[in-house]
Amino acid sequence: MATPTATAAKTKAAKTAKQDPKKAKAAAIAEAKSFAPELTVRIGSTPKTKFRGNPDVFGRLVEDHDKHRALIAMIEETTSGNPDQRKMLFEEFCKEVQSHAAAEEQALWSTVMREPSTTDDARHAVAEHKELDDLMADLAARDYSSPGWLRRFAALKEEYLHHVGEEEQEQFVAAEKTLSASDLKYMRKVFERRKKAEKAAAKIEKKIKLKD
Repeated sequence: MATPTATAAKTKAAKTAKQDPKKAKAAAIAEAKSFAPELTVRIGSTPKTKFRGNPDVFGRLVEDHDKHRALIAMIEETTSGNPDQRKMLFEEFCKEVQSHAAAEEQALWSTVMREPSTTDDARHAVAEHKELDDLMADLAARDYSSPGWLRRFAALKEEYLHHVGEEEQEQFVAAEKTLSASDLKYMRKVFERRKKAEKAAAKIEKKIKLKD
């Protein structure tokens, strides 16, 4: 059994890691890679952001984005000859993105919407979450062994990277300027609770919505 001192040290180390952008990003990528260690994670082409903001809120959101970007890179490394691996990674990506979006909407955007100067940002972000849902449902309904599956996935990748690029480079920056200390404390608590619940209950929707 861990001693109180050891437990406190572990908690402090975890908190320090989250507050260090490089360590937080490395931890997020490692979490994604644990699903398929043999696949390469190349996320150099994904948008970079210098802004991570408050580590307990915006840094936490960007940490999720880093995991999502890593999963995207891994999915691109899958082959038609191993559709089960592709399906497993894609379903993890869908559950991650959907639970993250639901938690983000409740914790962040519902709060941000109270401020007139950032209301449009909140509405725009929520609308893009719906667009991502449609793209993911379409891909989930298609044959993972099809040579054209990755081509369709490229469209989802483009939309996702556009979305998080706007959040990290514009919307989060603007939002942080309007939030109080009590807002930030509330948001982190709500985000973690809602994401955990949403991911546990997540179901992969399968519905072809796009024309060939």
